[in-house]
Amino acid sequence: MKYKKLITDISNWIKNYCKDSNMSSLVIGISGGVDSAVVSSLCAMTEIKTIVVSIPIRQITSQNTLSIEHGQWLSEKYKNVQHEIFDMTKVFSNIENTFVMSNYNNLHSLANTRSRLRMLALYQIAGSQNGLVVGTGNKVEDFGVGFYTKYGDGGVDISPIGDCMKSDVWEIAKELKINKKIISASPTDGLWDDGRTDEDQLNGLTYKDLEEAMILSESIDAETIHNKNQENILGIYRNIRMQNLHKMREIPIFKING
Repeated sequence: MKYKKLITDISNWIKNYCKDSNMSSLVIGISGGVDSAVVSSLCAMTEIKTIVVSIPIRQITSQNTLSIEHGQWLSEKYKNVQHEIFDMTKVFSNIENTFVMSNYNNLHSLANTRSRLRMLALYQIAGSQNGLVVGTGNKVEDFGVGFYTKYGDGGVDISPIGDCMKSDVWEIAKELKINKKIISASPTDGLWDDGRTDEDQLNGLTYKDLEEAMILSESIDAETIHNKNQENILGIYRNIRMQNLHKMREIPIFKING
């Protein structure tokens, strides 16, 4: 793939969509991960006012440091970029304490609450700046296994890299000369105190495994699977996807007849 052209094409698409929508700014949450680093850089290239936001919530220091370093790098490189930091740890702790003595303090649900708080912050900023909230999900996460929080990081206005595999995102990041520490960092959603990675949460599958399984799943026939390893990876992929399909489908609506 010609990544220089892809970078230009995506950045121009963002710019045109923003202008066609009569919006005047772009708002992106930056986590210290490669996806948000790439998307925020593509937005910065549009020359439209771009607000990149670090939103730590009990963030592991190394993740928060990468987020802040990237925000500073972008704001120094592009005059149209503004870097903001909003620590929402206290807000999250208040929510957590509200449910701690109840049956509704499930850890996975609380992790998703962190993601939804970030979405809330981004839309607060966007609503105040006539802005679009720009998504950072890639193809295998958003349309393969549904590895995102419904109405959290899945709550966005546009999705610039939603048709890019994770491997494409890494190549784009190299082309954009994004911090090598961000490119090489183990992918994580940053929603857990124990620092678990995406691979930990995806039953041990790497993004290379997920991409292979997604391609196999979309073009599958009995002869396509060549070995037990592919069969195993495809089985895990399909199981994760089945659990998350509700995120990728339209909300069911009861239809009144007559």
